[in-house]
This record gives sequence, C-alpha cells and structure tokens, in this order.
Amino acid sequence: MADVDPVVVYHNPACGKCRGALAILNELDVAFDTVEYLRDPLDEEGLRHLLGLLDGPPANLVRKDGHFKELGLSAADYTTVDAVAKLLAEHPRLMQRPVVVRGKRALIARPSELVTSLL
Repeated sequence: MADVDPVVVYHNPACGKCRGALAILNELDVAFDTVEYLRDPLDEEGLRHLLGLLDGPPANLVRKDGHFKELGLSAADYTTVDAVAKLLAEHPRLMQRPVVVRGKRALIARPSELVTSLL
C-alpha cells in the first residue's frame, strides 16, 4: 500500500460545516485527526504554516462575522499572512472553519463537500 498523507481537520464541534466535513470523511472511511482550534489554538508560526498551504488570499481564513465587527476590526487591515496570523493567534474564534489539511495542501471546507477535493 502506498504512503498516504494524513488528513487533519481544524474544527469547532459546534459548527455544522465542521460536523458535515467530518461526516463525509467518516462515510468515505478516511482516517483523520481533529484539532479543536478553540481549545488548542495555533500560534502565529502554526498559522503562517497553515496559510502557506491554503490557496487564495490570506484574508479568506478570517471570519468577518458579528464577533469581527464587535471587535471593531476592518477587513482591509487583514490581507497579509503576518496580519492574519497575528489576528488569529489573538482571536482564534475568528478562524474560518473547517480547515482540512492533507500533505502540502489545505482548504476551507465551505461547503463541507469540498473536503473530497483533497482526497
């Protein structure tokens, strides 16, 4: 059997999209590890690494939700890897989810079905 890169899912158990991605992986009998990023948040270095695996602009990893607005933040201030890594290290709740990593690739599985594109 060929070596297969492990799958890691950064998730929040309260998130429906996260639960959906995990259900798809389970249905497809894919082995994976999970990281509850709110309980075990990434530091800036880990976030920079994760951002390097994602396609698209770094800003995609930031949730611009009500909490973002409550903090008085501006999306224009969070467009670089360093700015996003610093923000998410300080406010992990703002990290988009679920993030699925396999090897040297990662994606934000929204919708959940996107997880299959890494398999």
